[in-house]
Amino acid sequence: MSNEHETGELNQLPAQAKEQAKTLHLNGMYENWFLDYASYVILERAVPDIDDGLKPVQRRLLHSMKVIDDGRYNKVANIIGHTMQYHPHGDASIGDALVQLGQKELAVDTQGNWGNILTGDSAAAPRYIEARLSKFALDVMFNPKITNWKLSYDGRNREPISLPIKFPILLAQGVEGIAVGLASKILPHNFNELIDASIACLKDEAFDLLPDFPTGGLADVSKYNEGMRGGRVRIRAKIAQLDKRTLVITEIPFSTTTGSLIDSIIAANEKGKIKIRKIDDNTAQNVEIVIHLNPGTSPDQTIDALYAFTQCEISVSPNACVIAEGKPVFWSVNRILRYNTERTRELLRSELMIRLGELQENWHAASLEKIFIENRIYHQIEQCESWEEVIATIENELKPYRELLRRDISQEDIIKLTEIKIKRISKFNSFKADEYIKSLETEMDEVNNHLNHLTDFTIQFFEQIRKKYGADKYRKTEIRNFDVIQAAAVAANNEKLYVNRAEGFAGTSLKKDEFVCDCSDIDDIIVFRENGTFLVTKVSAKSFVGENIIHIDVFRKNDDRTIYNLVYRDGKKGPLYVKRFAVMGVTRDKEYDLTAGNPDSKVIYFTANPNGEAEIIKVSLRPQAKLKKTSFEYNFAELAIKGRSSKGNILTKKPIRQISKREDGVSTLGARAIWYDETVKRLNTDARGQYLGEFMSDDKLLCVMQNGDLKITGYELNTHFDDDLLSLHKFEPDEVISVIYIEGETGFHYIKRFQIEEDTPVNKRFSSIGEHPGSRFLKIIFDELPKILAHFAENEKGRRPEDEEIKIAEFIGVKSVKAKGKRIAAVPVEQIELLEPDEPEPDEDETEDSDHLSSEPDGNPEREPDEDSPKVEPTVVPPTEEIKGRPRPEGPLQMELPF
Repeated sequence: MSNEHETGELNQLPAQAKEQAKTLHLNGMYENWFLDYASYVILERAVPDIDDGLKPVQRRLLHSMKVIDDGRYNKVANIIGHTMQYHPHGDASIGDALVQLGQKELAVDTQGNWGNILTGDSAAAPRYIEARLSKFALDVMFNPKITNWKLSYDGRNREPISLPIKFPILLAQGVEGIAVGLASKILPHNFNELIDASIACLKDEAFDLLPDFPTGGLADVSKYNEGMRGGRVRIRAKIAQLDKRTLVITEIPFSTTTGSLIDSIIAANEKGKIKIRKIDDNTAQNVEIVIHLNPGTSPDQTIDALYAFTQCEISVSPNACVIAEGKPVFWSVNRILRYNTERTRELLRSELMIRLGELQENWHAASLEKIFIENRIYHQIEQCESWEEVIATIENELKPYRELLRRDISQEDIIKLTEIKIKRISKFNSFKADEYIKSLETEMDEVNNHLNHLTDFTIQFFEQIRKKYGADKYRKTEIRNFDVIQAAAVAANNEKLYVNRAEGFAGTSLKKDEFVCDCSDIDDIIVFRENGTFLVTKVSAKSFVGENIIHIDVFRKNDDRTIYNLVYRDGKKGPLYVKRFAVMGVTRDKEYDLTAGNPDSKVIYFTANPNGEAEIIKVSLRPQAKLKKTSFEYNFAELAIKGRSSKGNILTKKPIRQISKREDGVSTLGARAIWYDETVKRLNTDARGQYLGEFMSDDKLLCVMQNGDLKITGYELNTHFDDDLLSLHKFEPDEVISVIYIEGETGFHYIKRFQIEEDTPVNKRFSSIGEHPGSRFLKIIFDELPKILAHFAENEKGRRPEDEEIKIAEFIGVKSVKAKGKRIAAVPVEQIELLEPDEPEPDEDETEDSDHLSSEPDGNPEREPDEDSPKVEPTVVPPTEEIKGRPRPEGPLQMELPF
C-alpha cells in the first residue's frame, strides 16, 4: 500500500519535479567522491611535502607569521585568525598545529604557557600566549624571490606552494599524520647530526641517521631500518637506583607523559606484576618520578619489571611517508636527507644567480650613470622638443660607449637616466662612483666563485648554521642495545600455587589443598608424575595436570642450574635405572617421558636440586636366597648430567625394598663463567663482552666509577649498573688496590693502597679518593707490585726535576680505603707513566718485606723537594678516563696528563 501511495504521489508531481525525484545510484558517485576525499586528506592535510617538509597547515602558519612579522611577539589568537585566510579549516586545528610547532622549539619562538611535553599539560588559551618566528626560521625558511606561489582557497590571497627551506626541517622536527588508507610517522633527529650528515652527503661520504627524542631516554635502534615501514625502535625511560628501596625515573620514553607513565606503573602494581609501596611525582622543569619499594623487593628485578609491564619501555614503528611530485611515496630518512641536501644546494644556487643578476644590473646602471654624467650627455637634450627626440638623442650619444658595458642599452635604461635629479648630477663624485662599481665587481667575482664551487659553498652554509644555532642542540637520547627481558622472570609473585597430588589438580584457587610456592599469573609450572612423565603448563586457577604427582614447581626456561636426580624402574619387573638431567626448553602442554618408555614404569626416587647438588642414597634390597649384601650406597656425583631423554645407567637388576637419602650432597656444577657486555650494559653467560671470571655462591663484583667511587654488587644476570661505570672486576677481599688521585685541598698527586673489607655494604657507593669536592680520580691499579714513573713540571727557575720511578708497594703501606694516602712529591707532577709491574716474590719472603712498607708510623711521610727545586704552588691536573685492571697488558700502559 505504501509503495502504491508513493507512486501515486509521484505521478501527480509536475514534470520537472518528477525528474528531480528519480532514484539516484550511489555506486559510482561514492567511488569517485571517496577517492577525491582520500586524495585531499593525503595531499592537503596529513602528509608532509618532501620539498619543505611541512604539512599545509604548518606551511600556511609560518607564511602567515612571516607576513605579520615585525620582530615582536604576536598573540596566537591573531596568528590563527590571520592564517584562516589561507587555511580552509577551523581555528582549533590551526591552534593545535601552532602549539606543536612551538613545543618543538625550532621554527617558532614562544612566550607564555605553551604546555609541557613531559607532563602532557596543554597550552594556555590562544588569547594568553604569544609567538613569533625564530631567528633560525627567518634565516633558512623564507625568500620571496625564489618562492613559487599559488592562489589561496578563496582566490583573495596568494600562498607559497612550498617554502624555500634550506635545512632538513622534516627530519629535525619529525611528523605524525593519519590520512585515509595510509599514515606517516617520521621520528625527530638531532640538529647537529643532521648537519653533519648533510655535509657528509655533499662530500659523497657515508652517514647514518638515528632518532633523537626531546624527552631523552634510552633507545635501541638496531631495527630502525632507516625509518622505513617494518622498522622498530625500542625506547626506555632512564631509571636510576637511589638506594635499596628507592628508584627514580629522570627521563621518559618519547610519546609518553609522566601522567601516563605513572598510571601504567600503578596499574602494573594493582595487577601484582610489580610490588611498590608508593610513587611520587616531583616533575618540574625536569622529570623526577620517585618509586618507593616494599622491604625485601629487589631493585634490579623491579627495574626489569618496569620495562616489561609498564610504559617505561615502548616500541615505536616509523613509517616515513612524504608527498613527492604530487603523490605519496615511502622513502628512507637517508633518502629524504639526500633530497633535502640537494634541494638546499639548488636553492643556494638560485639565490646566488638572483644575487648575481642584481649585481650585474646595479653595475650596468652605475656604469651607465657614470658615462651619462661624466660626458655631460644631459646637455644634448636641452634643445629637444619632444620625448621621443630626448630618447633618441641619449641613445645616439651613448653608442660610442656600448663596448664598455656588459649588455645592450634598453629604453628602460634611458628612461632611468632622464629621471636623475639635478642635485645628484651636481654632487656627482667620480671617485666614489668608481669605488662603488669596483665593490660591485668584487662581489660579483665572489658570487661567481661560489657558483663555481657550489658544493663547498653549501658545506660552508651548513657549518655557519651549526655554529650559529647548534650550540645547545646536544643529543638527548642515549643510543644503546637492549637485552630481551623475559616477563615471567621479572614478574612479582602475585599468586600462590596449590596442588592436589592424588587427584592431579593444580592451580591458584585450590586454597584447601597443599601449598607449593609463590608464583605470578604469567608463570609456567613443571609437573613430574609417578609414571615417569612430566609436562610444562601455564599457571591457572585450576587445571588437571595428571594423577600421582611427585614434584611440582615454577618452571624457568633455559635453567641449566636446576638438576633433577631420578631413579626409575623400567617396566613392571625391569631393572632400576639412575639418571641426572636438566629441563631446558620444552613445548607447553606436551607430555614427555623420562623412562625407557615401557609400560608400568615407575619413579622410585626423585629430587630437584636448584644448584646441581648430588646426594648419596642408600638402596635396600629385598632378601633373597644367596644374597650376601642386602644394601649399598650410591653417590649421584659419580653420574654425569645428560639430556632428559637419556635412558640412564643401571642401578641394580635386583628387586629393592626401598631407597632413602643417606647424605646431602654438594653442587657438582662448576663455577659460573660471567661476562660483561658493554653494549647492553648487562652481565651474561654467553661469552659476550669482557670476561670477568668464574663465580660461585657468595662471590661479588667490584664496580669502579668515573669519579673514583667504588661499589660492591652481586653477579646476578639482571643486575643494573650505573651510567658512570668505568670498569668492572671480580671482587677479591684479599686483593690490594692502588689508587692515584689529585687531592682537592692541596692539588698534589697522592697514592694510596687499601683492601676493601668483606663486610662492606653491598650496592652502596663509597669514595676511594676522599670526600673533598676538588679531588680528581686518575688511576686504579690491581697489580700486586705496580710501578709508575713520575714526570715533574718545571719550577719557577725553569728547572725540571729528574723523573722518578716509584715502586708503589714500597712507597706506601696498605691502609684503610678512607686514608688520605701519601703525596708523590712536593712539586707538581706533569705526567704519570705506568710501568711494567714487578713479579711477586716467593711466599716465604712476603712477610719479611711487609715490615718495611712504611717508614713512618702513620704511613704518610712527607718527601722534601730537591735543593734546587723551591716549593711552588701545585697545579691541578684534569683526570684521565684510562684505567689499568686485570688481566695485565703485555707492555707498560702510558697515560698523558695535560699540564
